[in-house]
Amino acid sequence: MKIVFLALAFLISLSVYAEKIKEINYDGLFHISKDVAIRMIDIDVGDEIDDTKIDDAIKKYFDQGYFQDIYVTNEDGNVTFHFKEKPIISKIELKGYKEDDKDFLNDVVMIKRGTLYDEKKIENAKNRIIESLNHDGKIDSVVEVEKELQDNGSIHIKFVTNEGAKIIIEKIRYSGLQRFEGTDFDDVVANKEHQFMGWFWGRNSGDLMIQDLQYDPFRIRDYYMQYGYLDAKVDAPFVRVNFDHYTGEMSYQIAEGDVYRISGISIEQTKQVVEDEKLLEVVKLVKNEAFNIKTFREDSDRIKTIIADLGYAFVNVVPDLRKDNKNHTVEVVFKVIPGEKVRIRNVIISGNTRTLDRIIRRELFLGPGDMYSLTDLKDSRASLGRLGYFESNTIEEKRIDERSMDLIVKVKETPTGNIQIGGGYGSYGGLLLSISVNDRNIFGSGINMGVKLDKSQTTRNYSFSISNPRLNDSDFSGNFSLYQSGTDYSSYSVAGNGVSAGVGHRFTRHISGYLGYNYSQNTYSNVDANATATYGSYYFQSYGKSSAVASMSFDNTDDYYLPREGFTAGESIEKAGLGSDAKFTKFLTNFNKYTGLNDYVGFDAIFRYKARFNYAIDNGYLPVAERFYMGGIGSVRGYQSYSLGTEDSSGNTIGSKQTFSNTAEISFPLVAKAKMRLVTFIDWGFIGDNSLSETSRGGYGMGLEWFSPVGPIQLMFANPMNAQTGDNTSHFEFTMGQKF
Repeated sequence: MKIVFLALAFLISLSVYAEKIKEINYDGLFHISKDVAIRMIDIDVGDEIDDTKIDDAIKKYFDQGYFQDIYVTNEDGNVTFHFKEKPIISKIELKGYKEDDKDFLNDVVMIKRGTLYDEKKIENAKNRIIESLNHDGKIDSVVEVEKELQDNGSIHIKFVTNEGAKIIIEKIRYSGLQRFEGTDFDDVVANKEHQFMGWFWGRNSGDLMIQDLQYDPFRIRDYYMQYGYLDAKVDAPFVRVNFDHYTGEMSYQIAEGDVYRISGISIEQTKQVVEDEKLLEVVKLVKNEAFNIKTFREDSDRIKTIIADLGYAFVNVVPDLRKDNKNHTVEVVFKVIPGEKVRIRNVIISGNTRTLDRIIRRELFLGPGDMYSLTDLKDSRASLGRLGYFESNTIEEKRIDERSMDLIVKVKETPTGNIQIGGGYGSYGGLLLSISVNDRNIFGSGINMGVKLDKSQTTRNYSFSISNPRLNDSDFSGNFSLYQSGTDYSSYSVAGNGVSAGVGHRFTRHISGYLGYNYSQNTYSNVDANATATYGSYYFQSYGKSSAVASMSFDNTDDYYLPREGFTAGESIEKAGLGSDAKFTKFLTNFNKYTGLNDYVGFDAIFRYKARFNYAIDNGYLPVAERFYMGGIGSVRGYQSYSLGTEDSSGNTIGSKQTFSNTAEISFPLVAKAKMRLVTFIDWGFIGDNSLSETSRGGYGMGLEWFSPVGPIQLMFANPMNAQTGDNTSHFEFTMGQKF
């Protein structure tokens, strides 16, 4: 008891004479102000010094993530917190892997210059680099982090990578196959058996994709379900690796089961918002046929679109497959859960540093207060893409509550204007000198204005043009241009001065019309005597042209320069003879179809089909310069531009009254980061005065499509087909500024 009494007395004496805080000081604190630091802790001047509270304060400061070390000193009640802050990262470097890849640095490493050094973040970045290497099929990769402290206290971080080797799959074995062969799965799986010349396009390299091993069995099973095998089972692949040669073998165990046929198709709505019959109209699955999971998903999307277009933004279409295992049939039920009708609360525009907000908003088919529509949302994305002002655009749906949402429009602008002083060599025009100033979106206003001066060995073009696709933000458009031009053809030269103006109107979101007027004075010179003898000097007299133009066009593509879906179609009629020498009628028809092939081939390939039909009627005087010619980019590559058409007795081309040409192209990504693509093509065209069968030529080849800093450039290498003696063939052409 005596000992306890003495201990209690000692503790009481400590509390009586406990030291109080006279002052709180901070040493080495930069990221947090002193006032903020004081408010963060439960310690104040006059309080007794409490080790527990001081420990808690240190923990709170550490939790801010700014500090490498914190300690506290006390001198006669003057309490000082000493901080050693984490160094700032002044440089981040990649060695051995993705060294000059800024996107990889931003998207994978995710550590930016100027941030505080953090061991945990560095370790996470290291792991992400290794994951990226694994995704590339490189195993046993090593990533080391080198840290170098600079004189100014900052730190230089270097990720040094020693890439591992790729595993090449030499053999894939499938057990249990009855309906299919192993090669049937090559279109859906990521890991494929190595083929001879696997490095060549269209061949299998056999690279092991580690990240896809877990997904390939589901892809094979999904393939079976496209043919009605609802009970198909695919086990995870067993992989055997020979690390001496870095080769591997894979094996799958598959149980196919039986084909299920559709016994019935029905709709179940938790809340009736539309007649079931209307939804069933868009369903492509057919009763008594084999079930197809791909068609089922597409049917679900079509049903979802119908419901979402009624304002039900959060609609869910839940699949319900009621199998009859005995009879191997399945009843397909689409369970529709509409939710509530949703209105747009606000539309927020971001990413546009140059283009005015109103230029973007006028292309949107949804605005504040509007009822949600999925079709309107998709059409808005496509409409922004057709402008050609943005490299990319997205519209995010931000849910506010059950009945409202915000739309966040994010755009990434692309250069729309350029100033060029330069030259080059064209396959048709020879040496070319060019000075041009052009902007399709001048000052972000949506107005297109340009001045151009081009001179080559065979052409001279000087022009000024201005157009506004949305006058006063309305559905009307307007254009005006002045030009002076001259072209030297094989049998004559023609020079012209002209002016044109017109007004257009957008009737629907995809259909537009145009009315315009053109006036020009045209002069012939250097006319070949044989051409005059054959057709008479009448055709080569100087003339004036006064014409009216009317056109209609349809465009539902998703991008201006590089569409991946949709088509364009147009018809234009030009009537000349309004108080001028030239008297003719021209009909110009075009059709272009674009289809993205990513879902079919697994990468960003694009199929294009383009067709053009032109027809002219001589109503009294159809000048040679107004007739049609074929050859070169835009008609038939492999032949010089404007070199194909009706010929005089000396073989000089003097144009024709009708022509038809069509093109099939496939565009492949070549160097994605440099925005380069490879294109293969085949062209075929027909031209003649009285019949399209008078002249028929084709061409095939490949080319480079490049979104360069000065605009889109096409370099085409072509070989002619069906070439005849005397044809002017061409194996190389290039253009700048045209759509692909």
